[in-house]
Amino acid sequence: MSTGGIAMSGSPVTGLGSSRLGPAERASAFEDMAREEFDVVVVGAGIVGAGAALDAATRGLSVAVVEARDFGSGTSSRSSKLIHGGLRYLEQYNFDLVREALTERAVLLRLAPHLVKPVSFLLPTTHRVWERFYFGAGVALYDALSLSMGTSRGVPTHRHLTRRGALKLAPSLRKDAFVGAIQYWDAQVDDARYVMTVLRTAAEFGARIVSRTQAVGFLREGERVTGVKIRDLEGGSEMEVRAKQVVNATGVWTDDIQELVGGRGQIHVRASKGVHLVVPKDRIHSSTGIILRTEKSVLFVIPWGRHWIIGTTDTAWDLDKAHPAASRADIDYVLDHVNAVLTTPLTHDDVEGVYAGLRPLLVGETEETSQLSREHVVAHPVPGLVLIAGGKFTTYRVMAKDAIDAVAHGLDDKVPESCTHTIALMGGEGFQAMWNARHRLAAASGLHVARVEHLLGRYGTLANDLLELIREQPDLGKPLTGADDYLRAEIVYAATHEGARHLNDALARRTRISFETWDRGVGVAQEAADLMAPVLGWSKKQRDQEIEYYGKRVEAERASQNQEGDQEADARRRGAPDIVPTTMP
Repeated sequence: MSTGGIAMSGSPVTGLGSSRLGPAERASAFEDMAREEFDVVVVGAGIVGAGAALDAATRGLSVAVVEARDFGSGTSSRSSKLIHGGLRYLEQYNFDLVREALTERAVLLRLAPHLVKPVSFLLPTTHRVWERFYFGAGVALYDALSLSMGTSRGVPTHRHLTRRGALKLAPSLRKDAFVGAIQYWDAQVDDARYVMTVLRTAAEFGARIVSRTQAVGFLREGERVTGVKIRDLEGGSEMEVRAKQVVNATGVWTDDIQELVGGRGQIHVRASKGVHLVVPKDRIHSSTGIILRTEKSVLFVIPWGRHWIIGTTDTAWDLDKAHPAASRADIDYVLDHVNAVLTTPLTHDDVEGVYAGLRPLLVGETEETSQLSREHVVAHPVPGLVLIAGGKFTTYRVMAKDAIDAVAHGLDDKVPESCTHTIALMGGEGFQAMWNARHRLAAASGLHVARVEHLLGRYGTLANDLLELIREQPDLGKPLTGADDYLRAEIVYAATHEGARHLNDALARRTRISFETWDRGVGVAQEAADLMAPVLGWSKKQRDQEIEYYGKRVEAERASQNQEGDQEADARRRGAPDIVPTTMP
């Protein structure tokens, strides 16, 4: 598309593959998997699996990726949505982890400026002298570590504020709850969109990627793993995918996948549940995020468009990994802690959305999940199989590099070094120039400039794809009824380009309607399903099943959030059936 002589492209030019992850590309990927032997097969398409696929593909390796559910549907779509160094890790003297994460923060701000954006936080202090000195020294060290690697920080440095100065930024804070504050900067991201964008970038470099495809076993020649047995959960067929190396990047499912090769080995992963609440922006008057210390960890109040995200909790979870449930006790915990500093307390009636995610923690000597390691580990449990576990979203690129370095050791041919620190993600190349032209884009498309800014902030230069859809079908330029932050074109694009196979994929991850609307997206389900049906070839019966399933999922989540404990919440959450009947092993 041209904007008054300004030509803009949203993707790298490689000639190796298509960045689209639509139905035709999924079918083509299955055909390739049936007949080719790949250099590496990655099991798991969360952020680490996506990063490993991109790292391998940009080193010139042939890559296949299989994911049992939707892309990023586990931990990688349910995080605090921060790209940060982990200020609290300084208290544990884990300087190397903080330095690595801060270095990655600067890299990701540069590679994906449309998705990773600076965000400020206010850290209230309650003691005039020692606490200001203590936290001030910590934040100063945080800033210093971000400069120590010789890269641009990408965010401003911290500053000290009086109570009066802090109240100008955050009038909702109780005057008697603090004596002063420190403001510092980190970055935030829409985690699910980021995962999908990394996958699309990997696909552009030739990776073959399929969702709703479960690894049910491994191919073996003696002790060596030579591939993966997979089952298409959409069609029910099974096949074998041959590979020289296999990467297990399944996060909290790591131990389950390891059992398929005859034992869990020496690396164990434990799940820790983190619950977040979403409330409307007008419930808390502040122009900055807020970070609060708790008895166990920290609590973030994070700006999120017309909302705030508040969290998180940190409790052990050994129940359903696919659908971790937030209980009433979890919600009360978050509300109690944030209300301790607010002039107008939040109630359950203020909560418009709730989501729960699981952190994959490496098992340590203590039973307290808050003390388990966030650092990652790479292992070779058996020849031909590489395991990558632990870590955090911010350091996914380093984890991916380490995993593919291990893969390289198992390949006969010389494999080039990782280059992902130089590879802009889809939509990132030329983003600033297109942002500068947003008023002209708005005039040319007939959309309000705020709509164009919304598209640029979610798709970067790939917003051209959506503007083209709207040009061809002007009706797609209208907002969704009941979720007017999003355009109808975004639902269509989720199915045609972004691998959305089901209504829940589009409403929970390609968009965030499922936790940004009071009815959790139930009111927009019919319209969204009608938009997806022609693209995915749904019959009326399947379309109706998609709508019914989505409603039951929301109903089950709401019911679970009224239960006092984890066991009861888990039982209620399991009440929603899966959309596609499967015969799980």
